[in-house]
Amino acid sequence: MTPSEHIRSTRPIALAIGGAIALASAMGIGRFAYTPILPEMVAALHLSASEAGLIASANFAGYLIGALVAAASFFAPRRRGWMLAALLVSALTTGAMATGTSLFAFLLLRFLGGFASAFALVFTSSLVLDRLSDTGRGHMAGHQFAGVGAGIAISAVLVAVLAAQHVAWQWQWLACAALSVLALAAVAILIPPRPHTAASAGGSNGASVGGALGALIVAYGLFGFGYVITATFLVQLVRTNPAIMPLEPYVWPIVGLAAVPSVPLWAMVGRRFGTGEAYAIASVVLAAGVLASVLWIAPAGAILAAILLGSTTIGITVMGLVGARRLAAGAASRIIGLMTAAFGLGQIIGPIFAGWVHDLTGTFLLPSVAAAALLAISAVLVWKLTAPALR
Repeated sequence: MTPSEHIRSTRPIALAIGGAIALASAMGIGRFAYTPILPEMVAALHLSASEAGLIASANFAGYLIGALVAAASFFAPRRRGWMLAALLVSALTTGAMATGTSLFAFLLLRFLGGFASAFALVFTSSLVLDRLSDTGRGHMAGHQFAGVGAGIAISAVLVAVLAAQHVAWQWQWLACAALSVLALAAVAILIPPRPHTAASAGGSNGASVGGALGALIVAYGLFGFGYVITATFLVQLVRTNPAIMPLEPYVWPIVGLAAVPSVPLWAMVGRRFGTGEAYAIASVVLAAGVLASVLWIAPAGAILAAILLGSTTIGITVMGLVGARRLAAGAASRIIGLMTAAFGLGQIIGPIFAGWVHDLTGTFLLPSVAAAALLAISAVLVWKLTAPALR
């Protein structure tokens, strides 16, 4: 192998790894570290379920607005710079959670963190996807999303270890922030700047949102609602049920570990049945996991819920974003931004609704059943309206 051939073969691998690390930091840590740390915060600060849900929804509101802003063509020419800036803000807001002393402070920090994570997702996804396509390795683009699961697992294990040593929740946030800073340095090295950027701007070309793409965007928003209640409150649900309380340190790492192989798993299903069909199947499987979390209050039920949540969520995310880009080729940042915004809207409503109903009824049963129903509707939308266009 000549030196130039070696560079061409290793560069795509570095890009995919860099993308995975970026998403591990912004999503796996910046977005989802809140879930394993939440029980300690609730106990120490005497937060109600509605307050905990409101804090989660503030992050999702920032995610929604960040996705809408990132969809603007203004940002497309300098995607790498915005990606790195977003990763920095995500790390800073994660660490700053340790200094929060009021509900308003937590809401503001989680809002800013959500905004940053949306920027990181939109620009990392479109940048890495375009660069891999330029090298003839576009099929590797989905592998970067395995970083989300890895970030969830790593931060969950870190938090569990610190909690077992009775380390305060503030230091748990700081430890997660330190990981995010290390990730930022790695991404800056693995995804270097280009001497020219015109060839892969990834900006909007005015692509229209047709019926199949519109159905996918709606379905993606329903998916945002459908997964988020379980993703936000699973650890809290385990902690508050004596029959499964011993699983608390393990349930969120199980989610992250199950997420790591989910991308190749659902890619294989997609090759066998079609991307749209695989998306619909994964949505139904996720719905089963959501129901298991509230209908099967036993160790096996909690473990099943964690496995199904982890093994489907990232796969659905990848299939949704890749499918949307196929339906509107040439507008990667814009379409990914619109998809992420729809997803973010579902996430905002979910935790607020779940926290409010929990405070009224003392259970997450009704919100989880509603989430499973919306996931089923999402599956039908994609199966009937989007899947034929993706074949």
